[in-house]
Amino acid sequence: MAAPRRAAVLGSPIAHSLSPVLHRTAYAELGLEGWTYDRFDVDEQALPDFFETLGDDWAGLSLTMPLKRAVIPLLDGISETAASVDAVNTVVLTEDGRRTGDNTDIPGMVAALREHGIDKVDTAAILGAGATASSALAALSRICAGEIVVYVRSTARAAEMRQWAERLDVAVRIADWGDAEQALHAPLVVTTTPAGVTDGLARAVPERPAALFDVLYDPWPTVLAARWSAYGGAVVGGLDLLVHQAVLQVEQMTGRSPAPLDAMRKAGERALAAR
Repeated sequence: MAAPRRAAVLGSPIAHSLSPVLHRTAYAELGLEGWTYDRFDVDEQALPDFFETLGDDWAGLSLTMPLKRAVIPLLDGISETAASVDAVNTVVLTEDGRRTGDNTDIPGMVAALREHGIDKVDTAAILGAGATASSALAALSRICAGEIVVYVRSTARAAEMRQWAERLDVAVRIADWGDAEQALHAPLVVTTTPAGVTDGLARAVPERPAALFDVLYDPWPTVLAARWSAYGGAVVGGLDLLVHQAVLQVEQMTGRSPAPLDAMRKAGERALAAR
């Protein structure tokens, strides 16, 4: 029997995370006996000390806020994808002690969209300009042929998004949040804001909406996603993203492919329904 291996998700707060459900389901489906996946409430200050406790039985870490940038100085290297947005959500730990960071949020977003038949759009809109918006911008750079309009609520965030656009070499136009209703007419709308922020936009959903990608998964559906779906528009949800990025994490940490996407999604759905 292979030696037991450990993995976990770190962040603060972390109690809400579905990652243990998804990864443990994958381990069971792949027959990985002895593999465990836990959650630890770790903030930026405690992260270096946590890394000091990692032994050679550790296979990997999933990282959520506020650790995606704080972890980078603790790593031996990061992928080009992670470097493109200065954000790491996946750390692979090898038995020789090497620690490598990656970002599976970006390809996870692309995979979630493609699963719903969205593999290319002429233009797109992003609602919000926080940390998730930079990953969304990187994902859209792979499927959007033209301009991406980003609706922001602060001038500071506007400047940040311009910097990301230049770095990713994408055409971006910054628009004021007060005009956010215009975003709903785009071929693809990606919402990256906290729960409740886009609720007021639901009344402005057009009669024939195109596609909405709402990165939230709890509560679900959001008010905007529910109205969008009721009007017949395509909706990609946060659970879609969570599962697709977790699939990539499982494959990197375990070296086993393909990870059981359908089983992981069903496990996530059951866990959300039980909340």
